[in-house]
Amino acid sequence: MNLALLLLILNLFVGVFSKEALKPNVVNVGAIFSFSTTNGRVAKVAMKAAENDINSDPSILGGKKLSITLHDSNFSSFLGIIGALQFMETDTVAIIGPQSSGMAHVLSHLANELHVPLLSFTALDPGLSPLQFPFFVQTAPNDKFQMTAIAEMISYFRWAEVIAVFNDDDQNRNGVITLDDELAGRRCRISYKAVLPPDPTATSSDVRRELTKIQMMESRVIVLHTFSGTGLLVFEVAKSLGMMGKGYVWIASTWLSTVLDSTSPLKPETAKSIRGALTLRPHTPDSKKKRDFISHWNQLSRGSIGFNPYGLYAYDTVWMIARAVKLLLDQGGNISFSNYAHLADAGGMDLNLSALSIFDGGKQLLKNIIETNVTGLTGPVRFDQDRSRINPSYDVINVVKSGYRPVGFWSNHSGLSIMPPETFYGKKPNRSSLNQHLGSVVWPGGGTRPRGWVFPNNGRQLRIGVPNRVSFRDFVSIVNGTDKVQGYCIDVFLAAIKLMPYAVPYRFIPFGDGLKNPSYYELVSKINSGVFDGAVGDIAIVTDRTRIVDFTQPYIESGLVVVAPVKRISLSPWSFARPFTPFMWAVTAAFFLIVGSVVWILEHRINDEFRGPPRQQIVTILTFSFSTMFFAHRENTVSTLGRLVLIIWLFVVLIINSSYTASLTSILTVQQLSSPIKGIDSLISSSEPIGFQVGSFARSYLIEELNIPRSRLIALGSPEEYAEALEKRTVAAIVDEQPYVDLFLSEHCEFSVRGQEFTKRSWGFVSYLMLFFPFFPSAHFGISSRLSVSH
Repeated sequence: MNLALLLLILNLFVGVFSKEALKPNVVNVGAIFSFSTTNGRVAKVAMKAAENDINSDPSILGGKKLSITLHDSNFSSFLGIIGALQFMETDTVAIIGPQSSGMAHVLSHLANELHVPLLSFTALDPGLSPLQFPFFVQTAPNDKFQMTAIAEMISYFRWAEVIAVFNDDDQNRNGVITLDDELAGRRCRISYKAVLPPDPTATSSDVRRELTKIQMMESRVIVLHTFSGTGLLVFEVAKSLGMMGKGYVWIASTWLSTVLDSTSPLKPETAKSIRGALTLRPHTPDSKKKRDFISHWNQLSRGSIGFNPYGLYAYDTVWMIARAVKLLLDQGGNISFSNYAHLADAGGMDLNLSALSIFDGGKQLLKNIIETNVTGLTGPVRFDQDRSRINPSYDVINVVKSGYRPVGFWSNHSGLSIMPPETFYGKKPNRSSLNQHLGSVVWPGGGTRPRGWVFPNNGRQLRIGVPNRVSFRDFVSIVNGTDKVQGYCIDVFLAAIKLMPYAVPYRFIPFGDGLKNPSYYELVSKINSGVFDGAVGDIAIVTDRTRIVDFTQPYIESGLVVVAPVKRISLSPWSFARPFTPFMWAVTAAFFLIVGSVVWILEHRINDEFRGPPRQQIVTILTFSFSTMFFAHRENTVSTLGRLVLIIWLFVVLIINSSYTASLTSILTVQQLSSPIKGIDSLISSSEPIGFQVGSFARSYLIEELNIPRSRLIALGSPEEYAEALEKRTVAAIVDEQPYVDLFLSEHCEFSVRGQEFTKRSWGFVSYLMLFFPFFPSAHFGISSRLSVSH
């Protein structure tokens, strides 16, 4: 009995000892960075500080020690891969890094196979999808949000085109692709992409070659998405080329803010070369823990490097791993590794792949990391369903002579504002353009906000599309057999060009086959696609078009009207009866009798003039009432009510008399025209065919807005076809714009406009966000916002 009990106790002790043996006393974490870079040096200090803080509290890992091993990849993806393999050979539970996205794409495949989570706060390529790389976690907001912030800044300042300068690597390339997408959603675009060799291999000659090209281009808004080495080189060369003066706009991604924060003071020549630039800095909410950490930074770094926000993300990333490991152990998990079965297929190779093993608790550790919900130095540490950090936000910084100053903030919740993003998190998101604000900016070279473009020095003329019309050529036409363009619209354009304070090189390009009027919607689309720089002609300002292009202020009013045949009404002996309808005559006569009867009832008891035999009283009623029409009644009223009724009736008689006189005068002096079509309402209610101009917006308006069947609509190509169709009654009426109708009626007096203009339209010139027609104010935020479908 005692022997059996002793064996049971021994078995329990051995089981417990075996379990404890599976739990090592050291938790190994690797870190892969280029430690000669600004962010690498900052991350090294912050990670070691987090390691010390975690190890100083035994309750965090249950007495175990966290050990962070650093590996310097020295800008080499190959060395980064070697470092990752070394970590995975030594039972590492997680790796912080790598620093670059290119390396992250490679190492993420290893992490997927060996179940070792990779956590990076600098490899922020939007292309690193959690669906493809489930074991890669970005612990800082990725570049999608940074590019969105830059796009909203460009839209806020109303610049139409930008030039992107970037290193040819995964992170910067994919960031610019994301920027292009974000700009397109705001009706802006990247006009040129200047590609530089990967950092730090770019040379001054590489940069000078690209910047010289940019100098010859229209856009003066330059987005610089590189790493710090290349970025500072670009600014240095730009300064030497005179590209940091008035008219230029430079927007740098977060690399510039890290230089400003961590390198103090800057070299005088560097400070001058970046003056006036805008940049972003990851925003972290203010807190006591954050202030305490920053206050000890010099002591932690021993003055070797200045603080920047990525130090906070490095610190929080280490704590994220530590808390996830603690939770793994509390859940009964083990830090254990097993052989990778697929490595047997690599037999015969000299590589020591057998040392690589799968982290058994990797999936649970990853799950714990993703479900982190704490408050760290960077604020709330939590991931959304897309595995992005919640509440991504940035400070907008302007480089000035004395250093830099904040001009606002951007957050995914509230957009651009001058208030910290956290003040809006408790409110409903409101990203409308009216609520976007930034403070004043000191631009390169000083002065007011640059317009963002110039006419290029490469001699390219503006390509102005002109509709090649076959009808109503008085407005715009191409002279047969020549390149000459003429017409009213062209005259307005040329008059505006003469008012320009500088020369505007341009050339007209006909649009259309010359056989029929071209589609104006296709003409506008050619501007959006870059075939034309602008368009001049009889082009209506409409909502559908203002979504893709911009218009000048209108230079002529134009709306839809109805034209129909009319018949002249000749005078007759009975013309005096035409001012009133038969019903009106009957009502007027009835009121005369009623008023006479009412006055007789009120007066005959007290007024002798309303007494007498019945026949006399009837005659009195009739003569009294009808004589009031001419104010010639002889009978006096003595009762108060009788006089009140008479006064009211005399006022009514005055109105009837005046209306009759005016109408009869008009009938006798003005030529009278009649038509069964009274306006658009009577045209809609009929079932007769309706004509419209080929290529005009009238067809779509009648179908989509007025619900007129397509079968009733007949296309007509010229004023001659208009006249023929109306004379032969092929159509009951024609619906067209007022300027065309005025020109048509000047030669065809047998037709007339029926009813009122039933839409409000205007014509304007077209460009892409007013980039080429600055001499006219934009109508996009004016009248065009209340217009609907046209041509």
